[in-house]
Amino acid sequence: MEINQQIEKAKLGDQTAFTFLLDYYWNEVYGFMLVRTENETDAEDITIETFSKAFNKISTYNNEFQFNTWLIAIAKNGHVDLLRKRKSSLFVEITEQEDQRAQNVADTTPSVEDKLITEQNLSQLLKFIKELKPHYQEVIQMRYFQEMSYQEIANKIEEPLSNVKIKILRAKKLLAEIIQKGK
Repeated sequence: MEINQQIEKAKLGDQTAFTFLLDYYWNEVYGFMLVRTENETDAEDITIETFSKAFNKISTYNNEFQFNTWLIAIAKNGHVDLLRKRKSSLFVEITEQEDQRAQNVADTTPSVEDKLITEQNLSQLLKFIKELKPHYQEVIQMRYFQEMSYQEIANKIEEPLSNVKIKILRAKKLLAEIIQKGK
């Protein structure tokens, strides 16, 4: 009953109703898209786009259907659009002249000097990371060196996803401050 009231308020432009609906249905739509895309960034982008489209077209929503079903249909369409965009960008016709120019591109393989500089920079970065508190070191290491997703980190350290995102954000900010002082 409350959902229908919030939908009606949203149709009238009530911002708190929009916020309520977003909070109420976010996890359902995001979870659905995460399963379909198997990619956190894509799932989040499609979810944001879904709510944006839904709120822009809320006046067309038909109360005979469940609101979450309507949102999921919008999300599915958003996912299909994303796949179409990617597919069309994969196939690009190139001329023989363009192909020849591509063959003449200089070798971009890192030289011995490039590798040495990269190793020195990495060594310096690791030194700076060690200046962080242990719990910040841990999340930075998992996110950027083990390339774990936010959800994987949350599961591993047994903390809510929102806490992990905040910890990583805070760790990056503190690391930036340490690097600035170190220069």
